[in-house]
Amino acid sequence: MNETPAVSIIICTYGRARLLERTLLSLERVDGIGEAETIVVDNGSPDDTEAVAERCIQRLKGRVNMRYVYEPRLGLSVARNTGIAHSRAPILAFLDDDAVPERGWLTSLRRAMAEHPRAGAVGGPIRPEFEANRPDWLVGRLELPYTIVDLGPAMRRWPKNLHPFGANMAIRRDALGDSVRFPESLGRKGSQLFSGEESWLFGKLRKAGWKLLYVPDMCVNHFIPAERLTAAWIRKRYYYQGVSLAKSYTGLSGKIQIVTVLALRRLYIAVQERFADTPAKRLWAECRREAVRGAMSWLRGGDAHAG
Repeated sequence: MNETPAVSIIICTYGRARLLERTLLSLERVDGIGEAETIVVDNGSPDDTEAVAERCIQRLKGRVNMRYVYEPRLGLSVARNTGIAHSRAPILAFLDDDAVPERGWLTSLRRAMAEHPRAGAVGGPIRPEFEANRPDWLVGRLELPYTIVDLGPAMRRWPKNLHPFGANMAIRRDALGDSVRFPESLGRKGSQLFSGEESWLFGKLRKAGWKLLYVPDMCVNHFIPAERLTAAWIRKRYYYQGVSLAKSYTGLSGKIQIVTVLALRRLYIAVQERFADTPAKRLWAECRREAVRGAMSWLRGGDAHAG
């Protein structure tokens, strides 16, 4: 077997072969790519993802060390855990199949990990590439569901209510150990917009004493398709965020806690709606209400009625 790579780049994909091809071919121009391995995890794609991945592997042979892995069990968390199981490096870097790293991406994340040995994970800016015109309402807090991230030009800890995003993050293998993995009950499954798996995992790392660092030079460009740039899509996204939140509270005490949380959120949303004087503020209040509706739907035994 070849020398152990410095970084394992894990790219999970489902049914987006054309976007995946762009991402894979972009790796050739990333500085230091020769010291990394790339693992493409095909999560049961219904299109020609396998053929596209194999074509990229052959085209980049000798320049990018890349492997294809097929994971038929549906779920982003499942696919990420499969990538981890097939990886060999001490640093696990994750890219979305529609994210293109900038030239210094790999160098920046490696430097941050080397200079900060208690950094369990790092993540950097995620810059949007819109397929269609950016809606006027897509500002402020509504940017996060689209993984638009920029915390400024300085390295810093991630705020307590934030953490690295899956489109652009790297995790130290030692921080995960043998037991911490992405929770397979959470996270996207095919076209279902479940979430929460990253918050769960990074919560575990924080509780174990690891730092989460924002690295400003660790940049990627993230494609946002036109179909997602609608109020209907963002409301649906928040509905499933609410479902995911409810799923993360287990047992009787957990259910009592989440019901209390939802009651307080309803009051807060009612206040928000009274003072929502712009389209962006009104949509934000609607999205928050959809999240509550999604959580309540799950608690009642169903989650199939996103608006």
